[in-house]
Amino acid sequence: MVSINAGPQPDPTARNTEVPTSELAASGEQRSTSKRPGGRSARVQEQVLTATLALLTEREIDTISVADIAARANVAETTVYRRWGSRTGVVSEAVMKMTAANNPPPRTGSLAEDLMTLAKQVAMLIGRPEVRRLLRAVYALSGDPEIDEARTAFYAARFAIARDIVEQAQQRNEIGTDIDSDDVIESLVAPMYFRVLVSGREVTEEFVERCVRDTLLLFAGK
Repeated sequence: MVSINAGPQPDPTARNTEVPTSELAASGEQRSTSKRPGGRSARVQEQVLTATLALLTEREIDTISVADIAARANVAETTVYRRWGSRTGVVSEAVMKMTAANNPPPRTGSLAEDLMTLAKQVAMLIGRPEVRRLLRAVYALSGDPEIDEARTAFYAARFAIARDIVEQAQQRNEIGTDIDSDDVIESLVAPMYFRVLVSGREVTEEFVERCVRDTLLLFAGK
């Protein structure tokens, strides 16, 4: 009889080291879902912006250097320069981020309510030490290219919200379509900025309400 050679036979005592495909897939899925979103870059950015705001609550902007910010954030100075380019760049972004986080655009469906919400947001914002320091620096160092850039970015963000409020009110026929949205926001917030930066008086709740009433009377006739 001719025997058929079937090749080497498996050793019944050998340990099976293969991992089932289903286990490999599950392991890979677990690794991918456990990975933190954003990564180191996002964490470093958050550290730097948080450190910048903390320093602004303690000192005037012209006494803060990139080295100070880097030391407080526990990062290299080159990291700050590579991402923001200058002290003013990181200060501007820190304040912009804080502004956006704490001041969502009002969407009440009423011009009067939207203006009241916006006015209260502005009053709270310019009452913060870090924002006051930035605003004082903006006016004291006017003409400095970096400071002028920070001022432009700050007001551009605030006016963008105001334009949306006015445009929605115009669509609801609450205010004339020929009215400039920038004029509306200037009328609303200019008295508050004057109190903070010039007269040094507090922006009270009664004062905020008066600013809203005056703006509505001027542009909406009510």
